[in-house]
Amino acid sequence: MRGSIMREGSLEAPTRHPLDWQNPDFYDMEKIDAEMRRIFDICHGCRRCFNLCDSFPRLFDLIDAAPTGELDSVDSKDFKPVVDACTLCDLCYMTKCPYVPPHEFNLDFPHLMLRYRAAERKRGHKDAIGDQLSQTDRNGKLARLAAPIANWASDRKNSFTRNLMEKVADIHHDAELPKFHAKTFVARARSDAPAVNKAAPAYGKRKAAIYATCFGNYNNPDIGVAAQKILAHNGVELRVEYPGCCGMPRLEQGDIDDVAAKARSVSQHFSALIDEGYDIVALVPSCALMLKFEWPLILPDDPLVKKLSQATFDISEYIVDIAKRHGLAEGLKPLDGGVTLHLACHARAQNMGAKATEMLRLIPGLDKGSDLAVIERCAGHGGSWGVRKEFFEVGMKVGKPVARTAVKENKAHIASECPLAAIHIRQGMEREGKDKEGFTLPVKAEHPVELFAKAYGLI
Repeated sequence: MRGSIMREGSLEAPTRHPLDWQNPDFYDMEKIDAEMRRIFDICHGCRRCFNLCDSFPRLFDLIDAAPTGELDSVDSKDFKPVVDACTLCDLCYMTKCPYVPPHEFNLDFPHLMLRYRAAERKRGHKDAIGDQLSQTDRNGKLARLAAPIANWASDRKNSFTRNLMEKVADIHHDAELPKFHAKTFVARARSDAPAVNKAAPAYGKRKAAIYATCFGNYNNPDIGVAAQKILAHNGVELRVEYPGCCGMPRLEQGDIDDVAAKARSVSQHFSALIDEGYDIVALVPSCALMLKFEWPLILPDDPLVKKLSQATFDISEYIVDIAKRHGLAEGLKPLDGGVTLHLACHARAQNMGAKATEMLRLIPGLDKGSDLAVIERCAGHGGSWGVRKEFFEVGMKVGKPVARTAVKENKAHIASECPLAAIHIRQGMEREGKDKEGFTLPVKAEHPVELFAKAYGLI
C-alpha cells in the first residue's frame, strides 16, 4: 500500500499523455483559458521554474502586478506574451516540475503553450514570419543554390543587409545566424563515404542509418561527416538518409497537422530499414526528441511512428551504446586545452542521461579531472525564437550564465549538442569575454561528435 501513495511533489518518473489534437475541444479557447488558469495558478504557488526561461518571469510579473496579487485579477488577453516566450524546450516538464503526470495535478506547461498556438492558428492568427523561417527544407534548398551570397548577406558584419533583414524579416541585426553549404551532407556522404573498419569490435554487429536532419544536411554538414567517420571507424555498416525535416520548427508554430504529415512520411521511409536491422541515429537532439517522444504523442496509434521511436538514437547516445556493448576501436588521443560542454535542453528532455558527457569522457585526458567542464543550463536560443528581434536580447540574457561560465572555464573548445545553442553560446562568450584578460574565444563552437572525431584524428 505504501508504494501506491502519491506524495506531494511526486518523485516518480514523468509520463506524458498523447495530444488530443484531433478533438475540436483541443482548439476551444474558453476551455484553453480555463486550463491555463488552472495550471498558471499552480505555477504561481510553486515558482520553482522562475529561472528556466522567460515564460515564467512574465507570468509571475503579471500576477504580482495584478490588483489582488493573484491570478483572478489578471486579464486573459495578457497571457499571450507568456505563450510567446515558451520555446518548447521541455525542461520544466522533464527536469523541474513536481506536478507532472502521474501526479494528480496533471500539469504539462509546454503542451499547453503548444495547444494555445495551435488554437490561434486554427483561428487564422498565424505568425507570418515564423511560418517562413520554419520552412527549413525549402529555405535550405534555396539557400544552398546561392550559399556564398546567402552567407554574405547573413553575416553580422554586413550592416546593410542585416538591418534590412531586421526590418523585413524581423531577424535581429546582431544575431549570429547559421551558414548554408552548397554541398549537403547527403551529397557528401554519397561522394566520399569512409571505409568501414573491419578490425573494430563492433564490426558486423551494428547497422545504422544516420538521419541527416535539416540542420545537419544544409547548415552544418561537418557534424554529419564527423558522425559518419566515427561510426565507420567503429565498424558500423552505414547509410545516410534525409527524407525530410522532423517538424520541430513547425511544432513551435503550432502547426500540428504539418508535423503529423512529416511523422507519417519520415516513419514510412525508415520502416523498411528498421526491418533490415538498421538503427536510426539523429544528429541533432531536437530531432531525436521529435522521433522518440513528440511524434508518438501526436500519432499514438500509428505503428510505423512507434517502430521508429523505438529504433531511434541520439548520436552521442549511440556512440556510448557501442562503447558499452562492444567496445570502441582504438585510436582516441587527448584533446589539447580542455573542453567546455553544454548539455542541450532537448538532449536532457530525452531522459537518457548525459550521453555527451559520457562520450567525451571516453577521450583520454577527459575521463577525469577538470579538463571537461559541463554546463547543464538553458543557453537561451530556442530555435528561430532566439534570432527574432523581440527575443534575441532576451535569449542572450537567459543564456548569460552559460556564456559567463564558459568564459570563466576558458577552455580551448566549446561544444553543445544543439548546434544552434553552440552558435548562441559562442556569441555570448564573445560579449562576456571581450574585456577579460587572458581569455581566448574559441575559433568555432562545435558539436561533441566533432570533438570526438578530432580525438580519433578523423577530421
